[in-house]
Amino acid sequence: MCRIAGIINNRLQPELIREKVKAMCFELRHGGPDDEGIFYDDTAHLAFGHRRLSIIDLSNNGHQPMADTGQKAWITFNGEIYNYQEIKSELLKQGATFTSTTDTEVILSAYLHWGTAAFSKLRGMFAFALFDTVKSLTYLVRDTAGVKPVYYFIKDDGLSFASEIRAFGAAGLATQKDAHWPIRFLAFGHIPEPYTTLESVYSLPKGCYLCWNHATSTHEMRSYDQPAIKDQVTDANEAQQLIKAALIKAVNRQMIADAPLGVFLSGGIDSSLITLLADQQKKQQLKTISIFFDEKQYDEQAYQRLILDEISGENFSHLVKQQDFENHFPEIIDAMDMPTTDGINSWFISKYAHDDGLKAVLSGVGADEYFGGYPSFNRIRFLGHLRNIPPFLFSAIRGVLPDPYKKLAFLASKSSIADYLLLRGLFSPGDISKILDTDTRQVADVLFNDHDVPELGPYNHEHAFWFETNLYMQNQLLRDTDVMSMRHGLEVRVPFLDEDFTGVAQSIAPQIRFNNQQPKKLLIDSFSNLLPTSVWDRPKMGFSFPLQMWMSKNHRISDVSFYNGKLAQNSIQKFKNNQIHWSKAYALYQVQGHV
Repeated sequence: MCRIAGIINNRLQPELIREKVKAMCFELRHGGPDDEGIFYDDTAHLAFGHRRLSIIDLSNNGHQPMADTGQKAWITFNGEIYNYQEIKSELLKQGATFTSTTDTEVILSAYLHWGTAAFSKLRGMFAFALFDTVKSLTYLVRDTAGVKPVYYFIKDDGLSFASEIRAFGAAGLATQKDAHWPIRFLAFGHIPEPYTTLESVYSLPKGCYLCWNHATSTHEMRSYDQPAIKDQVTDANEAQQLIKAALIKAVNRQMIADAPLGVFLSGGIDSSLITLLADQQKKQQLKTISIFFDEKQYDEQAYQRLILDEISGENFSHLVKQQDFENHFPEIIDAMDMPTTDGINSWFISKYAHDDGLKAVLSGVGADEYFGGYPSFNRIRFLGHLRNIPPFLFSAIRGVLPDPYKKLAFLASKSSIADYLLLRGLFSPGDISKILDTDTRQVADVLFNDHDVPELGPYNHEHAFWFETNLYMQNQLLRDTDVMSMRHGLEVRVPFLDEDFTGVAQSIAPQIRFNNQQPKKLLIDSFSNLLPTSVWDRPKMGFSFPLQMWMSKNHRISDVSFYNGKLAQNSIQKFKNNQIHWSKAYALYQVQGHV
């Protein structure tokens, strides 16, 4: 797990390219504290940078950027390939040779043997750049779940890329702000892919590769083959057996590490299940990281203890207080890279995992999305009924809607994005236009015309699944988990997003996979002999902090005089009176600080 950066530009002098890539690497050093490497090819006007967090093969053999023995290809790689040993065995039979035990070298060898077809063989979380010195092509490649980020910027016949947005600014490559990011942020609570806060800097789509032709300074974007979805499973018992086998396999192979590895244990279904399965592997003494609070309504210690009583290994439990939030607030804001209304919980637990000596952890992200764990999976049906009302009626009443119902104004648009924003959005289009002092037509154009959403069909569980996976999880949970954990030099692995496991999950008929009465019923039933009843037979909490209370006492966020505009000031006053959710106040604070 690392941070990567690079530049290809025939118009820049090689010395300047080197200087800029060094600046990018320096800005990304927190994500790769163990080593730095830079590869230059002056003839190709190319430089790859790498900051290393050593997880597999801790020796100097893992130094990057890395080349094959014949230097036909160079790579700078961020991530983990969990099936690299199987691929390596296949390559050895075909005559390949290796000088290290790294998964990085396996990617190089796989590409040299199979070309771009190698990308679909990889199982893991990854973002890498690979330079084919023979064909004068460079590939940017991202994993199928979009766990690891990579951003790119194309200008003046040149390509630059990095793991975080901040690197482009540090090198002076892209400094112009995207004028529309505040609109997107106030609506979504994050910056949705492919957009960023910088103009013309985009996120590479998941499951895709960008191919840069050095000879012509042109590029093309392609998706690579995804794992095939099997025939639909309609038998509940068969589905349970498939889920059980696939998750055990996913956890097993994601525990490969030559550095200390642990599990985030919150006490909920997902983290508890991952912890219990990881403990069964007994590959090493399992370490668990937990957080608890003085505010009892958020404290899950009792459920954490239920799991800890079942496993061996060491638990590190940390009390987080209001004062901790106050003390670290500036660091949390700085770690974000791009504005977000999430990630505070990830910042704290990643900090503690790092402080406790861990370099990699397993997380339960993905289970709610794949098995219907969110309220949206049931609410989506009501949205379908609302869509039977003519949109012009929502246009007519949007100016008189009270605060709790203002988001209904989204339904004045027929866009699927409007559906999602009604379920999960923050501010209504009218309020966004007032906060930013901009035209409502521009707000609507940015929100509803700048996003590519496929035809989603009926308002059912599968519709909600697409929203939660491709919008909420992709843009908020995964991005925030990555940037907050890497701020502390920590790798977070997500077994529920293992390619083979998600392929199995999606092969199961929706009527079995989702359940109206009991969220995640299929997952719970699949491990009924392992998961304690009291862990799942209780109200859902999520990995939540007491932020409603903490932020209302935070003088930075709750200072009404800090904000411009009547609506923003009124919103903060309502927040102080506990009349609106903390995420709205947090979003306003960040916009005020950047606009």
